[in-house]
Amino acid sequence: MNKMNYPNQTDGTYGIKSAVSKANEFALWRVVVMAYAAPAIMAGIGGLVTADKGLQLGALTTIGGTSGLIALMLGHWLQSREGRNRWLIDTPHLVVVAMFALAGALFGLFAAWVTSDLLGDMIPVNYLDLVGGVWIDFPLSGFIASTIVTWRWRLAVTTKFPFKGDGKR
Repeated sequence: MNKMNYPNQTDGTYGIKSAVSKANEFALWRVVVMAYAAPAIMAGIGGLVTADKGLQLGALTTIGGTSGLIALMLGHWLQSREGRNRWLIDTPHLVVVAMFALAGALFGLFAAWVTSDLLGDMIPVNYLDLVGGVWIDFPLSGFIASTIVTWRWRLAVTTKFPFKGDGKR
């Protein structure tokens, strides 16, 4: 009898959203900026509190710079290998982060050894104040950068690729 068509009041309200939110996407530039800024700010604050000019300079150069460089290299490598290394996605999150954090610290130790050895041979060490601090700065920066990059990358990737046991419930 009454075949009146009423307009649907909820069309715009309940629209289908994207399954992956933009907050979970891995933007390399954001991660590199965060990997540079976090250690540089913290070390800079420490340098201001203790009035240590060497720490203030090191915060912007060896601490922040090393962290940003390692974050850029590791983030680029992880993005290029995103779908190919399934073991990185299937392994538990904390294990992957701990593994890359240890590798970043070891890479930092290697970079400190190369830097102090090469610069020590080319320039007398007593002229370079920054060379003495690289043994702490480089491994710590590598650890921090690797942790930040791997944590953010893993969060972004697990939304794209489900774990192997998710569909078998």
